[in-house]
Amino acid sequence: MDDAVSTTPLAATAPVARNRLALLALLAGGIAIGGSPIFVRLSEVGPMATAFWRVALALVPLTLFFRSVDQRQTVRPEGVRDAAMLALPGLFLAADLVAWHASIHVTTVANATLLANLAPVFVTAIGWLFLGARITPTFLLGLAVAMTGIIVLKGGLSGLSAGDRGGDALAALAALFYAGYMLCVAWLRGRFDTLRVMLWSTASAAICLLPVALLTENQLFPVTAFGWSMLIGLALISHAGGQVAISYALAYLPTSFSALTLLLQPVVAALLGVIVLGEGVGLTQAIGGVIVLCGILYARRG
Repeated sequence: MDDAVSTTPLAATAPVARNRLALLALLAGGIAIGGSPIFVRLSEVGPMATAFWRVALALVPLTLFFRSVDQRQTVRPEGVRDAAMLALPGLFLAADLVAWHASIHVTTVANATLLANLAPVFVTAIGWLFLGARITPTFLLGLAVAMTGIIVLKGGLSGLSAGDRGGDALAALAALFYAGYMLCVAWLRGRFDTLRVMLWSTASAAICLLPVALLTENQLFPVTAFGWSMLIGLALISHAGGQVAISYALAYLPTSFSALTLLLQPVVAALLGVIVLGEGVGLTQAIGGVIVLCGILYARRG
């Protein structure tokens, strides 16, 4: 009896500790991916070539790590259907990167960044309409507050009117593709381990992006060590680090909340723009960042 009483609290706190670790992983992943615009901006090659190297170079550490881990206790894909499902997130990720990078060259950067961050809205809507997800009023209010903060961060509604409609549509399409990526990863993490999901999806994205880069870019390889360092940083920090952390978190946290937390990315990008690129941040941008954080914290209650 004494043993049973003493072990029960430990068993009850295990899921709480696991969820806290998942939340920390999600935040770390959002911060890591938030740095990706800096690497892209400083890259010596074009946007499609940069997108290809982002996933191609990430395959190296992911493969080495995957082989170093004991896989005997993990579920392996069985047949063509499992292989296709593991590759599916990579198709969505490749489409997201192509659409977003293309939108940056057509519409304003503010519009492209803002509309690409509509992914939480799409994730919430798809989960509610087709997957039976329960959405609380508290979460919806937090989502609305966070999206308002993103609009303030990007200069308000007046700044959005300067964009090109076609480019804006591409950015919104990128958000839809990224929502599909997150939903696929969340579904796959119910069966397969994080490393396997990330390795397959990253390889799939690289295969899809290579012909796009070859057809659209005049230069595929950087010419300086600095250029390679930007691509390696993008691959190791933003993809291998950020996406693996998010993939791990998606196994334990609601997909809608996970998508909402990733609204931290433009806040991080703005801060890094000040630190790395020397870009100025006004009072409006600072207020927008605070609003985003408040919205995320409030949505967490729902």
